[in-house]
Amino acid sequence: MQSLARVIALVAIAMTMLAAAAKAEPAAADGQATLSLSAALNGGPGTPLTAGVRWRVFAAEPDAAGAHALIVESSLPEPTLTLSPGDYVVHVAFGLASATRRLTLGPEVRAERLPLSAGALRIEGTLADQPIDPSKLSLAIYVPENRNPLGKLVDAKAKAGDIIGLPEGAYHVVSTYLDTVGGRFSISAAGNTGKSAVPATPVTLPSNSIVNADIKVVSGKLIDVTLRHRCATLTLKLVNKPGGEALANTTFTVLTPGGDVIRELVGAFPALVLAEGEYVVIARHEARTYQSTFEVQSAMDRDVEVVAQETAKESGKENVKDNSD
Repeated sequence: MQSLARVIALVAIAMTMLAAAAKAEPAAADGQATLSLSAALNGGPGTPLTAGVRWRVFAAEPDAAGAHALIVESSLPEPTLTLSPGDYVVHVAFGLASATRRLTLGPEVRAERLPLSAGALRIEGTLADQPIDPSKLSLAIYVPENRNPLGKLVDAKAKAGDIIGLPEGAYHVVSTYLDTVGGRFSISAAGNTGKSAVPATPVTLPSNSIVNADIKVVSGKLIDVTLRHRCATLTLKLVNKPGGEALANTTFTVLTPGGDVIRELVGAFPALVLAEGEYVVIARHEARTYQSTFEVQSAMDRDVEVVAQETAKESGKENVKDNSD
């Protein structure tokens, strides 16, 4: 009797496990098709992609206007869709790479994996060997043409840290460090009345810190690229003496040694991001003009003082000149 009871118990456990397994398996809805989708890179390990995938399912036959109706779309990497039996075209996009497959579905449970002839690119930026916040970088990806690295722009909104799908081939990447400026850098009527100005909403501008790289994307592989920026944040001040208080309502123009204008700023102590190198700054205050040269070293944030005096004194590399009449 004990042996029979044990057999009955084992049978009950087995039936419970089978019921659970059956419940876990996707089953076609009554008269419908259940379609599970996944995508993998050709030439890779065959592991399904887990991010950056977008699916669209279209009717296989065009409508009266000649367009293929969009039936359903999903940004899940491995969606499971319920569809009526019929003919469909499945389209998957991974960044700039894509693949399509025509399917005829009945009332069934079906899994389809689409191969993508593509590789993947992940770009990160560093400053002084420290990661740069992705929001501070603007990335653009080009396909070189006729020896021109900027031949064809294919992605103007790439984001640092994202996995970007690309067809196999050669690419040129341009990374620009972004500079955020506020209302204190803008000319305001409040400056003439002595009243405090309400800071304007900060805006983001490209700095002159730009890094380029030529990349070869290979099908089935993820390529990590690190772009090293060399720049710093400089705060400009016009002072009556070294270490003195900054003079308000000053207009600053920052130029290269060759005379190319980098940025014009207004305020007592405006700041900006500059690439490593030498620069000239011109300060204008109360109808007088003063000039100084300074050097930017990577990751060395500092103040740049322009001394408002007729007799110039050298302070390090800074040489102030009074250009007033």
